[in-house]
Order: sequence, then C-alpha cells, then structure tokens
Amino acid sequence: MNIISLIDIIGTVVFAISGSLSAIDKKMDVFGAAVIAFLTALGGGTIRDILLGATPVGWMQTPSYLLYVLLGLVFSLVFKKQVLKLKRTLFLFDTIGIAVFTILGIEKTLSFGLSPYIAVVMGMVSAVFGGVLRDIASNHIPLIFRKEIYALVCVVAGFLYVFVLKSTGLSQDFSIWITVVFVIVVRTLIVKFNVTLPALEN
Repeated sequence: MNIISLIDIIGTVVFAISGSLSAIDKKMDVFGAAVIAFLTALGGGTIRDILLGATPVGWMQTPSYLLYVLLGLVFSLVFKKQVLKLKRTLFLFDTIGIAVFTILGIEKTLSFGLSPYIAVVMGMVSAVFGGVLRDIASNHIPLIFRKEIYALVCVVAGFLYVFVLKSTGLSQDFSIWITVVFVIVVRTLIVKFNVTLPALEN
C-alpha cells in the first residue's frame, strides 16, 4: 500500500469520527450520526469527483470506503464519552483530515492532467466541503463561512505542496508529511490566537 492510499483510508476514518462526534454532540440518533459521518467523510471527495467528471465517484467504485466510515462511526459510539471530553483530540482529528484530503484532492486532480492551480482549488474542495455538507445537514451556517479560516489554510498548504515541495525533488512521502504538519501548526495557531476574517455588515 502506497502513502496516498494509506492517508486516504486514514483521512476517511478521521473525518467519519469527526462527523460522528459532531452528530453525537447535537444529540442525533444513530441514523443521523451515520448520515453526518458519511457526509463529512465522503462529501468533499464526492463533489470533487463530480466536478472532475470522475464518475461513478470514488466510494461507489470502492465500497470499502463505506466500511471506513462505519469504523469511524462505531469508534465514536463506543468511545463517545471519553473522546467528547477531549476537545483537543476532536480538533486534531478534524485538522489531520483537512490536511490529508487537501493532498488527496490535489493528487487526483493532477492525475487528470489539469492545471496545478485547479488542483489547489480541488484540494480545498476535498478538504472542506464535507464539513460544509455536515453543517448544512445539521441546520447550521457552515463553519468556514462564519468563524474559522481553515479553507484558506488548505489553499496555502496546497500551494506549498504543489509549487514548492513537489518542485524541489523531495520524496512524495516527505512532502506529504511536511504539508500535514504545516496545516496542523498553522490551524492551531489561528485558533489559539482567534484569527478570523472580518464579518460583513449591513
């Protein structure tokens, strides 16, 4: 198994955990938690694949993705009391997922021969639109539109990965880990110092 396949699995499970815990926190039932886990884990990749014309979309061609979502859901249900107390763990799960899906979106887009700039955009779509669907399904204004600026972090990380790291001749594994660490560090600093974009007013 190569590094891209491995982080794809990790990212799917991590986002499923993040979505499940969000549903549990909102006191949804098991079915609701399963739907939110699915949307969070596979929603961004589904939108990306539809935009790329890669149909049937990834999880339809590889049904094992549904098992990865189920794994994340079961983990969340079994250990919900322990994990819900660990807000830092929830934050870390979400941040790792964002970093991983940014890279996956970039690599899939580049494999279609599209522009590196489009690849960066698709990396951001892969990373954040699962969360957008999660928030819409939970009847909330999506987090990226009202509070945190992690979509911008994904864009910057995408440029770092595509235009700096991949052009330096570094191994793909090393480039991936640098990008993941970059996203974790930058997003942590943004949240710690409460950095936000100014809200629009009437």
